[in-house]
Amino acid sequence: MKLAARIALIAGLSVMILLIVHEGAVGIIKLLSKAGWMLLLLLPLHVLPLLLDAAGWRALIVAPCKLLTLFLIAVLRQAVNGLLPVANIGGEIVGIRLLARAGVDGTLAAASVIVEVLLTVVGQYLFVALGVVFLLQFTQAMRLTNELLLGLAASAPVIALLIVLLRHGSVFERLQRVAARFGPDLQNSGVAVRGADVDVAIGTLLRAPARLTRAFGWQFAGLLAECLETWAGLQFLGVSVKFSEALILESLTQAARQFLFIVPAGVGVQEVGLVAVGHVLGIGSDVALALSLAKRMTRIVFGVPALLAWQWTETREGLKRLRRRSEG
Repeated sequence: MKLAARIALIAGLSVMILLIVHEGAVGIIKLLSKAGWMLLLLLPLHVLPLLLDAAGWRALIVAPCKLLTLFLIAVLRQAVNGLLPVANIGGEIVGIRLLARAGVDGTLAAASVIVEVLLTVVGQYLFVALGVVFLLQFTQAMRLTNELLLGLAASAPVIALLIVLLRHGSVFERLQRVAARFGPDLQNSGVAVRGADVDVAIGTLLRAPARLTRAFGWQFAGLLAECLETWAGLQFLGVSVKFSEALILESLTQAARQFLFIVPAGVGVQEVGLVAVGHVLGIGSDVALALSLAKRMTRIVFGVPALLAWQWTETREGLKRLRRRSEG
């Protein structure tokens, strides 16, 4: 998986560089320079979706947990998935470990993250569907809309099957049995939990409609908040669009990134998506690429300090364990 992610990263970087060179790096830099300090306003706008996601996550945790703690873990989860070659799944494992370290039972932590990811999949499905509706309304792009509708229709049974498996399939008990056959290394995720217990905890959450509704509401609000960041970024770059057009751009680009999830940070995928959808909406390719770079800037500003702090914490914890072993 790591090798595949690294190959995908190299391919994505190549695509991104080719796009920038083709559209003119100088022109893109001029657009970013013209926007100037206003692009810094994207930073507080990026806080909002992360905070809303953290609120949704807290609704799924059957234990007391501070919103600030979950927000900081959410920042790190996004940084791990977005800046490291982990095929967009490593952040969830890190999130489980840190939540357990914060005092939440490991089984409850694992179940909360798994159900949150499931709700994210459902939310993004409906988010893309909403984007397709707006796309048809504003552009009458029948061919593209039909292709997207076919993709949504094909995805619906997969999502339904995933829900059924998580609720009734004892997925993690089976996975733990498989891992046991290959030795303890494959079982070590940093949190001591039994697969059967995780399955029970997931089933309990999936039978709690009030919790699921609250979590889904916060998550969907977070998706809409990401559209605000896209809308504002285009305004700063000198392109006036409606919020619904920003929603089309954000939702369909996210769909492309999720489809090619193995590409770290969606490098190249995000750029192609913004250029392609932007073209349909009448947004220039140079503006789309400048927007992509501005959005990546916010991820880097948030992500790099989070990764450094995490590595410092992990190193300190590792040294403490070594000291205890030497003293014992």
